[in-house]
Amino acid sequence: MKKDPQQKTADLTHKLPEAENPYQLSKLKLTKVEKWAAGVPAVMAAVSDLIEDKTILRGGKALFKMNQMGGFDCSSCAWPDPDDDRSPLGEYCENGAKALAEEATTKKVDAAFFKENSVYSLSKLDDYQIGKMGRLTEPMYLPVGGTHYQPISWNEAFTKIASHLNALESPNEAAFYTSGRTSNEASFLYQLFAKEFGTNNMPDCSNMCHETSGTALKTTIGIGKGTVTLEDFYDTDVIVIIGQNPGTNAPRMLSALEKGKNNGAKIIAVNPLPEAGLMGFHNPQAIKGIIGSGGKLTDLFLPIKINGDMALLKAIELLLIELEKKNPGEVFDHEFIKDKTTGFENFEKQFENLDLDHLAFLSGVPKDLIIEAAKILAFKKRIIVCWGMGLTQQPNGVDMIREIVNILLIKGSIGKPGAGVCPVRGHSNVQGNRTMLIDEKPTNEQLDRLQNYFGFSPPRNHGYDVVGTIKAIHDEKVKFMFCMGGNFLSAAPDTTYTAEAFRKLKLLVCVSTKLNRGHLIHGKESLILPTLSRSDMDIVNGEVQIISTENSMGVVQSSKGVLKPISNQLTNETQIVCRMAMAVLGEKSVIDWKRYHDSYDDVREAIENCIPGFENYNSRVREKGGFYLPNAPRHGQFTAKESADRAAFTLTEIPDNELEPDEYMMATTRTHDQFNTTIYGMDDRYRGIKNERRVIFMNQNDIDKAGFKAGDKVDLFNYNDGIERIAPLFLIVSYQIPERNTVTYFPETNVLVSVNNVVKESNMPASKYVKIKVKKHDPAIYEKIKHM
Repeated sequence: MKKDPQQKTADLTHKLPEAENPYQLSKLKLTKVEKWAAGVPAVMAAVSDLIEDKTILRGGKALFKMNQMGGFDCSSCAWPDPDDDRSPLGEYCENGAKALAEEATTKKVDAAFFKENSVYSLSKLDDYQIGKMGRLTEPMYLPVGGTHYQPISWNEAFTKIASHLNALESPNEAAFYTSGRTSNEASFLYQLFAKEFGTNNMPDCSNMCHETSGTALKTTIGIGKGTVTLEDFYDTDVIVIIGQNPGTNAPRMLSALEKGKNNGAKIIAVNPLPEAGLMGFHNPQAIKGIIGSGGKLTDLFLPIKINGDMALLKAIELLLIELEKKNPGEVFDHEFIKDKTTGFENFEKQFENLDLDHLAFLSGVPKDLIIEAAKILAFKKRIIVCWGMGLTQQPNGVDMIREIVNILLIKGSIGKPGAGVCPVRGHSNVQGNRTMLIDEKPTNEQLDRLQNYFGFSPPRNHGYDVVGTIKAIHDEKVKFMFCMGGNFLSAAPDTTYTAEAFRKLKLLVCVSTKLNRGHLIHGKESLILPTLSRSDMDIVNGEVQIISTENSMGVVQSSKGVLKPISNQLTNETQIVCRMAMAVLGEKSVIDWKRYHDSYDDVREAIENCIPGFENYNSRVREKGGFYLPNAPRHGQFTAKESADRAAFTLTEIPDNELEPDEYMMATTRTHDQFNTTIYGMDDRYRGIKNERRVIFMNQNDIDKAGFKAGDKVDLFNYNDGIERIAPLFLIVSYQIPERNTVTYFPETNVLVSVNNVVKESNMPASKYVKIKVKKHDPAIYEKIKHM
């Protein structure tokens, strides 16, 4: 069989290479920019995806079991379900329905499919086309020098994994990645296997989304999670949403915001773009949302510059200090500050040298709007602050979240009903993964519990996170990688660099439900192991099993699939881990992997004995609505890094965001037709984009000053580390965005995000802070890319 030509950089930027021009733009159509989210269009979009995936009956029936008691947890976002009162009309959103449509499809990616399609030919498709192929149905193997994946038995697959792992010179030459869809049970066993094998190289999707939140919150309040519950949103005074777009990233959050607003809460939104889901909401389960005008959400919108958030937060604090001086005891909670915090005097002193006008200029927000925001906050104590990756993927994201905590501490707004911090997590069990000890930096206390219960000595050295793993693979320090779900290649920064690294792996193993680009930019050998989705029935010993997940507010609940699996060769993640452990470790293991292979209840019993908060796990997870994990700050009990019983004020710096005259600041974002790296369609309905993803949003003044016109074709460049990174052929779209700021979609522009452009302390890719240059499109750029 003739070997296909070596894949070039063209394959990495997700467009079909044809002739000399590998990037084909669709016919971009600009439609109305929406001022509200959801409503009838969201319902129609959800139904259309079920139709497109030919699963209107199978998938439609399953929709009414999604996020319901006794049903299955959505594999999309981690927004919590109501503890009790769940709507019989459905507890799902448009993106959840799209995710289910792709899980419930009857289209198959089987051995015959791979026989007909080479890896090279599949790599020429865009991510949308790849994802729409259907469900993987059987294990597949790509040999050294192979051009096509070929079928392999499960036993042969585990033998091959064992052969590679046991041939490594050190366990630290292996890395084990986890995505947020992995259940608590599978995650616990997965980290247990890695530790018994001998490594803490456990990069996970937290390293790319909310590692920043955990880093900031652990050191200030003592827990790396949010402190509020869903009920707090219903009865609060102020909700601040900063760097987060609920209409696209967590659409079910809109119902909570609507309920809070109807009960009197004020909503402040802080974002470079006036997103539809921040501005208004048409609830598709209410008459008003279907035939009426819906409801306005945001009371005050602050159009922040990219990374102007720190200046804004300090400006608000400066104003609150001034208001407290005029109204002693009415703005600050001095009793809370005295009894529950440390470091207030130094925190307050810094404002003696700060100027409001200068801070407003740095933030990009008009001073009068900042004054209005401070007045809304000044005499309220029940305040919730929510944020997403608009903060966590900034270089100073850890400090900005600490500054949010500073504001809440002076107000006494943590540890009481209707008040606290709310990092809005992305993937559905990303928080549960971390609770289950998926962490490249486990604590000695965590490791001691594992050692005492299982009787082996886990490694104590810290392992590689995502960025560290990419560099280690590139340097050939890591030679084997196992990906438990996800699409690591498309999610990671510096696409060309990451792809070059992947091709150096001796074996890449991907546990997946459907085809993605990570299977096509591969190691010297590669395995695809097909697994069950959340909606599939997971049958062990003749019984449909429950698994469990943890939502973004610390609730652990059961999930039980309802769909008959599309193939009898699909294996659940828990058993995949156990079979791998038995094949790799054999008689050397002190753990009864066969026991856990056969009983999820026994897995949960082990979790109960190793992780605090899971007492009576098997009983409580079967209770209606599940159970809350311990959260001391939720109840006003703090353990900051520097103090055993207090929350800590933090001193932070205002960043220098100076740009060269021809530079722009770029933030990557997702479309509304996308969840993480999964592309559901080519439209971005709320932002008025149809048929195209290769667009760059720019302020009209910037377009004019640069001599461009809306609709012009341009190439994008980044020069971090002295390296020219190129994302070719984008279309300019004029948009309401601060000057010198631009927004593009990922993963198309991940190629511009340097692997060294990371968040201080959390080491996350800073994908919301990328300095770029925009140049008129040059067709000759393709030849340059080919030889990079």
